[in-house]
Amino acid sequence: MTPIKALIAAGLSLWLAGCAASGPAPSQYTLPGDASGDPPRIAGADATHRLVVGQPRLARFLDVDGLVLQLDDITLNEANHHQWAEPLGLQLERGLRARLAARLPDTRVMQDDADSRRSAANVLRLEVDRFHGRFDGQAVAGGQWQLRDDGGELLAMAPFAVEVELAQDGYPALVRALGRGWDRVADQIAAEIKRLR
Repeated sequence: MTPIKALIAAGLSLWLAGCAASGPAPSQYTLPGDASGDPPRIAGADATHRLVVGQPRLARFLDVDGLVLQLDDITLNEANHHQWAEPLGLQLERGLRARLAARLPDTRVMQDDADSRRSAANVLRLEVDRFHGRFDGQAVAGGQWQLRDDGGELLAMAPFAVEVELAQDGYPALVRALGRGWDRVADQIAAEIKRLR
């Protein structure tokens, strides 16, 4: 075999090996919207109350591309082929803003940015240390939230922990159950904000 033919054969075999090694593209998921059925609302500048929602701080094992499954009492696994379509923290923040706007129609719910920090608004911060599937067929969400006034004084702080049973096996069912869990977290936070007024 001539050196040129050997080089072409080697290149072809490497190309074929590369094609064989590349599997299917990963499935990507976004959290579903609010399952309560309430239409999203945006209170205007004349809203009675203002609330700034910061991006949740995620536990390190959740701040990854893949969905996380808890395999037993101590083992966690990040899925390789089932991934979030965008960072989980961004999805949780956007979803919580929409859910709280639906539950607090007299409140202008804003993203945490330079403009919102200049307004007289309460600030909601969350730490999320559980947002994954569990070996017993439950989707779990847990952590803590705190509400501060525009001067930084703590108004309320509480843990949250919700579990939602998966309707069926599979990652799509897990994502939908996690979305329902986030609905319940928003219910709890909105109820406490209303109680404080």
